[in-house]
Amino acid sequence: MLPIDAAAHSSRWRRRHPVDKAVLGLGLTVLAISLPPWPGAALVLVTALAVLLGPAGVPTRRLWRAYRVPLGFCVTGAVTLLVQVGGPDGFVSLADDGPSRAGELLLRTSAASLGVLLFAFTTPMSDLLPRLVRAGVPAPVVDVALVTYRMSFLLLDSVRLIRDAQAARLGHTSRGAQWRSLAGLGATAFVRAFDRAARLQTGLAGRGYDGTLRVLVPEARVSVRFTAASCALLAALAALTLVLEKALP
Repeated sequence: MLPIDAAAHSSRWRRRHPVDKAVLGLGLTVLAISLPPWPGAALVLVTALAVLLGPAGVPTRRLWRAYRVPLGFCVTGAVTLLVQVGGPDGFVSLADDGPSRAGELLLRTSAASLGVLLFAFTTPMSDLLPRLVRAGVPAPVVDVALVTYRMSFLLLDSVRLIRDAQAARLGHTSRGAQWRSLAGLGATAFVRAFDRAARLQTGLAGRGYDGTLRVLVPEARVSVRFTAASCALLAALAALTLVLEKALP
């Protein structure tokens, strides 16, 4: 199990309905994209961090391990705005207003990423996917997502076991050995993935699979109080952004 999935299953908000957490987490993401980068996205970023580390109870180390990957993409995308290709100043030169545009993009994307992580760190996929059928998503689409979600963990576990076995047999001692081990890892993981898929299909057929995977979904109700508080927080952030935008230079 990935660290973010383990954190979602042990979250303080695990028993809350996904709609409650979607209103807050995805609402923050929408605000980060739609409000002005300064001070709107900055306020969203601080608020998302406060909620993640406070009421949601996400450990700081786990949050950083999950956040550093999208943050790296955010930084990479922002750096490209610092330069321009072509023009009177040469083939590659500093772009006009490059630092300001790069900073705005970095604020937007980093704040939006935290909003998505707030939802991911508090909502296991096993709680979310089965409920999508009630929301109108076709059952076969949800079934494919459930199987893919399960198979991804099995594949990652197989890759880890193969790498450990290769390391125990000195398969990473030289560059040539590393390349041979990598090739063997890819081939073995490929064969095992097809083998597990075939076994899964046989098992489902033996249990009378009729095209729909039926799973138990934890009982949960949409909390009117929690949803109203989330909407009030989002509205307050939007209002504060408009006030500060006029007050700040």
